[in-house]
Amino acid sequence: MKVVKKIAKWKSIREKIYADKKSLGFVPTMGAIHKGHLALIKRSLKENDVTVVSIFINPTQFNNKDDLDKYPKDIESDIKAIGKYEVDYLLLPGYKEIYPDNYKYKVIETDFSKTLCGKYREGHFDGVLTVVLKLLNLVKPDKAYFGKKDYQQLKLIKGMTEAFFMNIKIVAVPTVRSKDGLALSSRNARFSKKDLKKASEFPRLLNQKLPLDDIKFLLEEIGFEVEYIEEIDNRRYGAVYLNGVRLIDNVKI
Repeated sequence: MKVVKKIAKWKSIREKIYADKKSLGFVPTMGAIHKGHLALIKRSLKENDVTVVSIFINPTQFNNKDDLDKYPKDIESDIKAIGKYEVDYLLLPGYKEIYPDNYKYKVIETDFSKTLCGKYREGHFDGVLTVVLKLLNLVKPDKAYFGKKDYQQLKLIKGMTEAFFMNIKIVAVPTVRSKDGLALSSRNARFSKKDLKKASEFPRLLNQKLPLDDIKFLLEEIGFEVEYIEEIDNRRYGAVYLNGVRLIDNVKI
């Protein structure tokens, strides 16, 4: 696996890939690599000649600086985890590489991004869509892989690529869960063993055939701070806090 930090270097590599007419799969991440990321990588490796993974902790999607400061960062462990697979390239750009304009230009979606997580995290999806558009334009993959755990994000990214006529297939990969049903997330690393066990009650209750208010009440009774539990287009979405750590999940209904 070759690590590429400069966009100019990557562009020259990309030209050779296309000259060789090889298919290219892309997995964008913010590091803190876990089995959910690895599922995306495995899918790309299976479906493409060349697989590119990126790690970039995108500051523009954090509406809370404290959340950004606490986000898990261990690039050496991430490289080691990704390096166990036959990934061809790891893109590791810095802020100035991705934002030479210092975020003066951005992508804004005016409908779905204002609901659910977007309602509580001002500017979050502006940052997400902007950085994803930049990365997709840089990598120019045939396919890009995203997990269904962030289902609102997945729908917005897919909608953006369609709205801007981007010839990229967005591949949705099922959520990877622990044995007790908790969706794998980089933020899970911030939990104690006790809280990690309690966190599994979130997906369990989200799956119950109960009125939404009853689910909220039960979550609050066992110590969660509920941000929202909502149903949109036959899918139930939820966001909660447990001891300051934010969890999101969704289930089809």
